[in-house]
Amino acid sequence: MGTSAPRRVAFVTGASRGIGKACAVALARAGFDVALSARTVAEGETREHSATVRASDTRPIPGSLAATAELVGAAGGDAFVLPADLLDRSSLEGAATAALERWGRIDVIVHNARYIGPGHMDRFLDTPIELIERQLEANVIAPLAIDRVLLPAMIAGGGGTIVDITSAAAYADPTHPAGDGGWGLGYGASKAAFHRIAGFLDVEHRGDGIRCFNVQPGVIATERGAIDAVQFGFGDWGAPPEVVGAVVAWLATSAEADGLIGTTVEAQFVCAERGLLPGWPGPEPARGVLRYDTSAERLRTLEERLLDGAGGGGDSVS
Repeated sequence: MGTSAPRRVAFVTGASRGIGKACAVALARAGFDVALSARTVAEGETREHSATVRASDTRPIPGSLAATAELVGAAGGDAFVLPADLLDRSSLEGAATAALERWGRIDVIVHNARYIGPGHMDRFLDTPIELIERQLEANVIAPLAIDRVLLPAMIAGGGGTIVDITSAAAYADPTHPAGDGGWGLGYGASKAAFHRIAGFLDVEHRGDGIRCFNVQPGVIATERGAIDAVQFGFGDWGAPPEVVGAVVAWLATSAEADGLIGTTVEAQFVCAERGLLPGWPGPEPARGVLRYDTSAERLRTLEERLLDGAGGGGDSVS
């Protein structure tokens, strides 16, 4: 009598609600056991989550690791609750180590968690430098600390998938300042730095079987957004988190996704084009205006002109 192959394992941060919860459940349905990491273990926990230095907000936000664990179990997966804080590096490394000790493998990492707190929706001169440092620690260094623990095990096991949940804020500027429809410099700068990680890991480890993706979710309606972001003109609209969950599960399981390795996956458009979430009507036009960074495309065009012998070093692009 043959033995069944061991189930694959995913490690998901920010798994207590929103996109992280949706990714965890979708991966469980796709055949994964899931390590769930976040700060909120039980419903009703209170902690400071105001996005601005000008106010305090400790209202409980719906969602918890315990609730997500129940959903993962109902979807057929084994859930392992691992409380951790992005600003406590030892807790992150401990959570990653505990997941490896439990299962002996990690096949997928989903970096979804981000900094929560003041400075996220504050203008530069209103934001203490210490709060910008916290955003860089949480949004850039924290996922790298997790990768340093889990990536060697992935390589030793023959490969795996790393999904970085990025943001359009990584490659676009707001057209209004924070508090008036935009967001804080710390968020944009830290997301921009985080956005570069997948490309570097792809260059260094694609040959080791590591598949790296950026996933840009677009505007998503989440439990936190309905309480926090709605105060700043966001959060009361958007696609369901299950859109991102469906895309992440597809990336983790489909060989068709290999053509997107090392790139940024625009989740809502990929979900609609591939029909990954039946019944969802597809993305809506953006309500705000962003100033997208086209520097790379402009430089590519200029360099192609040089190669074609069509021009010198001018900086104008028609």
